Amino acid sequence: MTTPMTKLDVLPLLARLTHSQRAAVAGVSRIETYEAGTRLFEEGGLADQCWVILAGCVMVDTQVPGRGRVVLQSIGPGELLGWSWLLPPYQWHFGATVVSPTRAVVVDTQALRMLADEDPALGYQLSQILLEALLNRLQATRIRLLDLYRNPA
Repeated sequence: MTTPMTKLDVLPLLARLTHSQRAAVAGVSRIETYEAGTRLFEEGGLADQCWVILAGCVMVDTQVPGRGRVVLQSIGPGELLGWSWLLPPYQWHFGATVVSPTRAVVVDTQALRMLADEDPALGYQLSQILLEALLNRLQATRIRLLDLYRNPA
């Protein structure tokens, strides 16, 4: 049987965590499968979980006046989806939709925040992982915006 621990223990994304730290994260996680078209979250909604994508693809998007939903980034296997859970008010800044059948480790972020508070070393490592994901998201957004608003000449 596949458990969150068997998946989290081998992900490069979490390599900076010790085995016991990954076990703690696995303890507040579950594995879920989503069909294409599933909306995982909306901008402004409660950010109470995050995902580590195991297989499939999820598109992160934002609402742009006059254009509707605009895709900012695709998230695939081995990548983290969702970082808005770390800081109050714990609300999503973007939305996300599954675009192909997707399997993911889903983490209860309220429980994860409690674990990080109890173990500052874990909290620090999680912060580093999230900052890296944030930097990647900002770079992808920058590239997407340059593409959307480039001068056609």
